Amino acid sequence: MKRAHPDFACRLRVALFCLALGATAVRANEPSPRPSPTPTPEPSPALRAPSPIRWERDGVRVPADMSISGATPIQWSARMADSQLDRVGDRLAWKAGGSAKWDYTTGLFTLSLLKLHEATRDSRYLAYVEATIGSFVLPDGTIRAYKPEEYQLDHINPGKTLLALHSITKEERYLKAAARLRRQLESQPRTAEGAFWHKQRYPFQIWLDGIYMADPFLAQYATICHEPMATFDDAASQVRLSFRHMYDPETGLLYHGWDEKRQQSWANPLTGTSSNFWGRAMGWYGMALVDTLDWFPTNHPARAEILDDLRKLCAGVLKFQEPRSGLWYQVMDQGGRQGNYLEASASSMFVYMLAKSFNRHYGIANLEPDIRKGYQGVIAKFVKEEPSAGHRISLVQCCSVAGLGYGRDGSYEYYIGEPIVENDLKGIGPFILAGIEVQQMLETRATNAAGSHR
Repeated sequence: MKRAHPDFACRLRVALFCLALGATAVRANEPSPRPSPTPTPEPSPALRAPSPIRWERDGVRVPADMSISGATPIQWSARMADSQLDRVGDRLAWKAGGSAKWDYTTGLFTLSLLKLHEATRDSRYLAYVEATIGSFVLPDGTIRAYKPEEYQLDHINPGKTLLALHSITKEERYLKAAARLRRQLESQPRTAEGAFWHKQRYPFQIWLDGIYMADPFLAQYATICHEPMATFDDAASQVRLSFRHMYDPETGLLYHGWDEKRQQSWANPLTGTSSNFWGRAMGWYGMALVDTLDWFPTNHPARAEILDDLRKLCAGVLKFQEPRSGLWYQVMDQGGRQGNYLEASASSMFVYMLAKSFNRHYGIANLEPDIRKGYQGVIAKFVKEEPSAGHRISLVQCCSVAGLGYGRDGSYEYYIGEPIVENDLKGIGPFILAGIEVQQMLETRATNAAGSHR
């Protein structure tokens, strides 16, 4: 007998109500913050640094060395998630006549919520994701607002949430929907060497962003659906080709895009690469590698190659970590240049990539001090409390969007000229994921330290 599908609007209202109750309960159990001194003026006067929070696990106060600016990383992730859900409400869910899209940012955010649900066992996050992503998916797997004929790799990204939801709920519609995305990749236009075009409207182009959108999904789907080893060969090839064409050995960084035909106005006529190292593009790529490895067979011959690329990437990223703040610039290798700025989404992505590499023992030594410094920098520089919104916090200084072509020339002036916004899902999702990985890193160290004193 088929499971009856509930009214998604009703489920979303219930999920949001439960989230509001959970946030109220957290506030009720916390001590009142000490009176704050007169605040130093900030670029956004409605925001200030968050108040310290006490946190206990099983009635035991968390050791001081697991606290980052007054809270544990997992608590920062939960508080940011609750704040964002309070801000967006049901706007991400599909409704007839509404503006919600089948979108890579919604995919990233909902996936981070499922990871947070896994870490905290808080069912409110799962309920929200089911109500949001579930609103797009019909019983036969049809995805509302999805246009496969556009061949956008961005549309593949929510497939990771579909696969995770199928694993949790066992609802077949999620797997059927993921199969539709898999079929897009089977016919996705490619370069002569076999790399996916970023989109139909961006012919012959590889973007670092696209590796994150498609590659982890491809490896995960192949694992779950027992596809032949050739699918993993294809996933490895996407990493190999992007690294081959876009990696710069002098800096250790990768360019944002590559044009096979060398015809785009932004492309170097000799190499085909764009001209700058954009932080978030590098962040997408770093997340792509660590997430693809989660699903990549340990005995696959290309796994070692992906790990080697990841180690080179981590070395390049650390080379350009700003020493005082622990953060990273919008244009990574030009930190001192006028107009450049420390950017929240890329910094959060790098902390996630580095912490996950450390936790998975990917052979990159002595990362912990750099990870902790980066995470502390993210909290100190980019997380602000909203005084008029109770317990809510914001993530500030996010680049709104950046791309190549259609008037976007990939110049330094272009990247620093894109709008800077607050609470962009491209920053919120990685922030939540980074906190989960940093929490694991600190807990492992605390466990090891306790064991050494027994």
